[in-house]
Amino acid sequence: MRTPDTLLLSLPLLALTLASCSWPEPPAGPAVAPSIASSSAPARIGDGHGTLEGSTEIAEPQLHLMTLDTDGRVDLLDLADGTITGVGDVQEADALSTDGRYLFTSSTTGTMTVIDSGMWTWDHEDHFHYYRGEPTIIGTVEGEGEAVVTPGSSATGVYFPATGEGLVLDNDALARGELGVRAELTVEPHQGMLIPLSGHTLLTQPGPEGRAASVQAHDADGEPIDGATADCTDARGTITTPVGTVVGCDDGALLATTDDDDVAYERIPYPAGTSVPRATQFRAREGRPTVAAVAGDQGAWLLDTRERTWQFLPTEVPLLQVSAVDDEEGHVVALTEDGRVLVLSADTGGTIAATEPLLTRTLQDPALLAGVELVADQQRAYLNAPAEQQLHEIDFADDARIARTFATDTVPAHLAEVGR
Repeated sequence: MRTPDTLLLSLPLLALTLASCSWPEPPAGPAVAPSIASSSAPARIGDGHGTLEGSTEIAEPQLHLMTLDTDGRVDLLDLADGTITGVGDVQEADALSTDGRYLFTSSTTGTMTVIDSGMWTWDHEDHFHYYRGEPTIIGTVEGEGEAVVTPGSSATGVYFPATGEGLVLDNDALARGELGVRAELTVEPHQGMLIPLSGHTLLTQPGPEGRAASVQAHDADGEPIDGATADCTDARGTITTPVGTVVGCDDGALLATTDDDDVAYERIPYPAGTSVPRATQFRAREGRPTVAAVAGDQGAWLLDTRERTWQFLPTEVPLLQVSAVDDEEGHVVALTEDGRVLVLSADTGGTIAATEPLLTRTLQDPALLAGVELVADQQRAYLNAPAEQQLHEIDFADDARIARTFATDTVPAHLAEVGR
């Protein structure tokens, strides 16, 4: 295995825990300019079909579950046959995000690690290509405090709220096992995000009390685009759909789209008169226009980015997470605060089915509960139960049936599905 790359950022200290969505107050004072050691920006690679040297094209999606245990061990579970492959070890991690191929682990100590699962799907518009390669740990970005990582289709945004320092990683370079930086951006420290948007980048701008007040678009070189800004008070949560990129604001959603060099914004306000708590974190099946978010302790929000509409789904039990499957049946999967998985209907607004409690022991450990993830693909949902040392596969279309349970020999503190 090649020696992982490292990008060093000279940044002040801040601890930010994404899993709990608790935003600490950033320190006062200007940001410190980053000192970055990296390769030069690479040219685009591949043959137009996603083929890379060392990979093999396969007839079907290479769906795997990647887990990170409490000691930093990374494992890859093949959902086709249940075999487990060890990938390696990373430094401590407090949060994990993915784009369906790469994993990005972040720690409160400032280390962000990039891991290539080696499994991916190439969208060729009217069909797909599926690839299998060698999983590897690519390298780390060193900053201060926990990084906010926002994966995109061709780039990945990394932002350190403690200092307002951010960088855009080039995904083509990641495919070659390198850390390549497209652009570096700086703003006053605040609780915000840096979001890849096609060939552009969105960066939140600070407002009162260290929270975001607006969103500014930047070009490929990281320069702000005149007039490409929009108000978004207390921006929290983002997700990209086939329609555009969603940013959660206190009055609804901001939808950003691109057309060549232009960036356009649309507001999708909450229904008039609603008193339901706002959405702050979005989840959905990859490539679908409808996304979901927890609505405080009252249920779930559905946002249809194609129709530009919100829908509220009330639940009797408060939810910890919710994800929109957005299939023909309108399935929505949710994790309740008592550890059950619900299947909701976007058509009727009701609950279709529920599992038994699956996180009885994990619920007693807030640190482990913070890393639990419920993910959904076209046919199944997956849930890690860290304290129980289990991974559950749930057939949401068959009355929330537990299709398979995989026992793990370590504590699967974090979970992501890759190969999609």
